[in-house]
Amino acid sequence: MKKNIIVLFFLGFTCGLPYMLIFTTLSAWLRDVGISLTIIGFVSWAALMYSLKFLWSPIIENVDIPGLSKLGKRKSWIIFSQFMCLIGIASISFFDPKTNLSIIALLAFYIAFFGSIQDISVDAYRIELTGLQNQGDLAASYQFGYRVSILFATSLALIFAENFSWNLIYFLLSSLMLLGIFSTIFGNNPTTVTNRKKYFKTLLESFMDLLNRYGLISSAVILFIIASYRLTDIIVGPMAMPFYLDMGYSKIEIGSLVKTVALIMSVVGFFFGGFIIKIFEMRHSLILGGLLVLITNILFSITAISGKNIFLLATIVGLDSFAAGLVATVNITFLTSLVSKEFTAVQYALLTSMMMLPGKLLGGFSGFIADFFIQFSDLKLGWCIFFIFTSTLALPAMFTIYKSNKTFHKI
Repeated sequence: MKKNIIVLFFLGFTCGLPYMLIFTTLSAWLRDVGISLTIIGFVSWAALMYSLKFLWSPIIENVDIPGLSKLGKRKSWIIFSQFMCLIGIASISFFDPKTNLSIIALLAFYIAFFGSIQDISVDAYRIELTGLQNQGDLAASYQFGYRVSILFATSLALIFAENFSWNLIYFLLSSLMLLGIFSTIFGNNPTTVTNRKKYFKTLLESFMDLLNRYGLISSAVILFIIASYRLTDIIVGPMAMPFYLDMGYSKIEIGSLVKTVALIMSVVGFFFGGFIIKIFEMRHSLILGGLLVLITNILFSITAISGKNIFLLATIVGLDSFAAGLVATVNITFLTSLVSKEFTAVQYALLTSMMMLPGKLLGGFSGFIADFFIQFSDLKLGWCIFFIFTSTLALPAMFTIYKSNKTFHKI
């Protein structure tokens, strides 16, 4: 079990690295060179690849990677996708967003595509490694590694960007994908692997399995909760870095204090989330996490109107990161509890896609919304309204979870 936890840490790291580099850090790079919030929001649509991964997840269930299949189905797909991400991240370092924005956007989609394949494979690998009773520990280790990747992809990247080019930083960070490749090679193979099925049969049967186990109404309620539960933090995501820069914080201030605090508090949140799951039922854990995210997002409106105050920002970012960490662990465990091992990769990919797709679609307009509020008021008030508006998007999920006691008894 200890070896599995260590391997999941590094896999969490390499899953987080490409996502952060084409989502959060790329937003900072683009804003740093003067790209508009609206364009930054549209570029964030690259992350839709993660939301659509259920479309190609059956391929991962049924196709072996030539030359790597002897490592096992899960490990071979993980290594292949990690190598392709390495190539993509290294390639993006050769272009200037002011003159080659379209190429960078295309490379962001490429990285997100193979990053989504890595996610599918790692999720299936994690679920098949152990039973549900140990999934909280593996999820926490995975999320810990994911957050450490944020330290490298955002904090250290921002600090070094003050004195070095973004291009050099992206090239150096691409090499960190090797950590995941080596850890995967030495990791255990799962004892249970899903059976091969035809593409559309796999996709259809995985969906029908959910309907058969929970019924039509309960399945609809569960899917609505999954789709709406994380709307607030997913939509705000592309605008976080531009917000910090617009408020006058330097890249060193953001990287050294704000993001460091975020990492520490998110790690605390991950493990506290694992503790919450063990003492509370799933419904209450989801409600607690959702309310924390809603409240901390509203607090950002205070930083917007109060002006530059690095300690106030770090405090609120710390609280928000704690809430995000707690929600991540609770949400992963919730999705895992819904998955049948007969359809591990496809079903988990389908559920996570349902979770991400609405937020990513709306998130593409986050820059337009922020620009709209700013243009019709001013910079500080516009950002304040933006955070209040996005906070309200969490309310439908909270209400549905509160009213769905019978549905959660079926899980």
